[in-house]
Amino acid sequence: MRFNPFKVSALGRGRLKDTLRKILDVAVQKFGAEYAEVRAQKLFKTMLTIKEEKVEAAKEGIENGAALRILVNGAWGFASVGSFDSEALVNAVSSACKMAKAASLKLKSPIRLVESKAIEDHVLAKPRKDPSKTPIEDKIGTTLAIAKTVLRHDSRVKSCTIDYLDLAGNSYFMNSEGTYIEQEKLYVWSRVFATAKEKDVFTFSREEIGSTAGYEVFDVETPETVGERVAKRAVDQLKAKTPKGGTFPVVLGPNVVGVFVHEAFGHLAEADLTLSGSVLMDKLGRKVASEVVTIYDDGTIEGAFGSFKYDDEGVPAQKTLLIKDGVVVGLMHNRETAQKFNAQPTGNARAEDFRVEPIIRMRNTFMAPKDHSFEELIEGIKFGYYFKSFRGGQANLDGTFQVGVQEGYEIVKGEIGKPVRNASISGNTLETLHKVDAVGRDFELWPGRCGKGQTAFVCDGGPHIRVTEVLVGGGA
Repeated sequence: MRFNPFKVSALGRGRLKDTLRKILDVAVQKFGAEYAEVRAQKLFKTMLTIKEEKVEAAKEGIENGAALRILVNGAWGFASVGSFDSEALVNAVSSACKMAKAASLKLKSPIRLVESKAIEDHVLAKPRKDPSKTPIEDKIGTTLAIAKTVLRHDSRVKSCTIDYLDLAGNSYFMNSEGTYIEQEKLYVWSRVFATAKEKDVFTFSREEIGSTAGYEVFDVETPETVGERVAKRAVDQLKAKTPKGGTFPVVLGPNVVGVFVHEAFGHLAEADLTLSGSVLMDKLGRKVASEVVTIYDDGTIEGAFGSFKYDDEGVPAQKTLLIKDGVVVGLMHNRETAQKFNAQPTGNARAEDFRVEPIIRMRNTFMAPKDHSFEELIEGIKFGYYFKSFRGGQANLDGTFQVGVQEGYEIVKGEIGKPVRNASISGNTLETLHKVDAVGRDFELWPGRCGKGQTAFVCDGGPHIRVTEVLVGGGA
């Protein structure tokens, strides 16, 4: 009989709730905490790695634990423990409180939290295909089928690596202000990476699949569909040429727009990084982009990889407007930064698991669509580039960025021309946003994982957009 992480008896939930409440009482009454919270998780996890058509790693298991975050004398203390044993949790409270008191001695200004409404809720997941009930043999079969499709597409395809991960189970949040939330969590994710080679030309192709709906994602993104898409891209790039280096007009596809919005702007708008010196620190209420640019971070999109009902501070997720018609109107907040900015928390506090503290993270970040067709975006370009799919990206707090492109094409006299490979775009985020002169009416979101000391599941995307000029990396 397989473990079902969503089936926790009412008696079991009641006992855990009582235990968590007692732990918070200890923090407040014995150690004088002005605020205390506890997060607990009971998760079932599967991890697979496939190389070529062989299983290199396969792991299934249950991951339980609890995290305690305590505010004492205006400073945070944190501790985590891999069990729900009362004695272990009391010891963790003691450790967290001692840590907070020690930190408070060196604190320049005390931490304060913006007020948040007390909530009691139980959030259910409703997958049509629950990954925790899907045998690992079926998951291996799915990933092997992707690998088989990739490797047999063309003899020039030389390798294929697939990583697979699913998480299903329950998370619990309680704080000393009266909030208690149970959420059933569900994530299914896979990344496919393939290479191709012909003579001295070497190319690669990558794709990610992600859903919070259930294992049924593979009914849409079937092994054959995903495998063909990844392999074809790698092979098509073999006949591509290196782009000319220089400044050119470009049209960016939703996949590239997403990573640009996420990496180049999104991190700057995470309020903790804004406070750390991002270029947005003095830009609230100011114009930083052209009038056609509107950007959101939204945690409420059903089934999207960055969606959830409540964040890891018990704050409801929401649709957060960051840029409206070119003007910065908001940032992504937790309760601490919201207090500092005299703003409302936005539901962006997220922790990878019980071992770490929640920090401000993006959810589903995108540029809003407008009204141009793809043909209208390219028709006025005498020579430029269409960049359809990204291969990686990075940005700095000073606003500089670089995005690599894995699939791109020349635009010649308003028509899509020959493919290019190993291209990149780079520049200053705010300067580039000012040069967005047309935004498409289409819209796509793409799943991924974001690293910021911790890993977070996210989506990003938008419509096709046109940038009048951007620095393109390539040949001389």
